[in-house]
Amino acid sequence: MTSPLSFPSAASVLDLAPVVPVVVLRDAADAVPLARALVAGGLPAIEVTLRTPAALDAIREIADAVPEAVVGAGTVIKPEQVTRCTEAGARFLVSPGWTEALLAAMRASGTPFLPGVSTASEVVALLERGVREMKFFPAQAAGGTAYLGSLAGPLPQARFCPTGGIGPDNAADYLALPNVGCVGGSWMVPGDAVAARDWGRIEELARAASRLRDAGGTCR
Repeated sequence: MTSPLSFPSAASVLDLAPVVPVVVLRDAADAVPLARALVAGGLPAIEVTLRTPAALDAIREIADAVPEAVVGAGTVIKPEQVTRCTEAGARFLVSPGWTEALLAAMRASGTPFLPGVSTASEVVALLERGVREMKFFPAQAAGGTAYLGSLAGPLPQARFCPTGGIGPDNAADYLALPNVGCVGGSWMVPGDAVAARDWGRIEELARAASRLRDAGGTCR
């Protein structure tokens, strides 16, 4: 990220909560109650992925109606998406990877961003460009905690939000690494609960996830 987030208690989205929910919404009408449930459960940073036509409207709804949420846009893969996301109210941007053009667009927006990496060379390239906070993706497939932990020695200035294959059984292992600020995952927003509009269940799952760093183990 290139500039601090304007949050009263944290300088980075990596420090807002141990888990950033990765949300796929097919109906923007679900955005506000879902966001309220996640915030009530202790997870204020919410990544709405650009995988559905409803995504931008969902970001807009959350930004307008749930000010206590820090809504971001995920799966940002094109420079032109950056402006649309920030205009909708996204307060941070997340990409699964990066190119020079995408990095330039995200930097120019003035909005904090997490570009995706999966190799040491990609991390070094971003460090050369002044970017120190990144998404590690796909975390499990790219080597998991063993790989990510091994980067902490030679590259201690890099911090990560690992995402991909992370759930309640292994999230605490990632959070124990010195170079991990938070993890991304979707287990607290299961598709069946969203479809049933079971916001109480989602709030409970979010509350359990919010305690993962303190629990020192799995949390269901």
